[in-house]
Amino acid sequence: MDTDVKVYFCDPQSPWQRGTNENTNGLLRQYFPKRTDLSVYSQADLNKVALRLNQRPRETLGFSNPGE
Repeated sequence: MDTDVKVYFCDPQSPWQRGTNENTNGLLRQYFPKRTDLSVYSQADLNKVALRLNQRPRETLGFSNPGE
């Protein structure tokens, strides 16, 4: 389907072009260092981390959290 929406693909090996993605990766690494085997964590453990991250205030949201 043609939507006339411009699509931008980041260049490979250019993390500065993927700001939100790289920021999220950095936040996740506070809980799970690189190369961590996530299969050893239960879904409940992963949900706890997701909840903590979603309750963090965001400067871009006027220091509210995404749930607010």
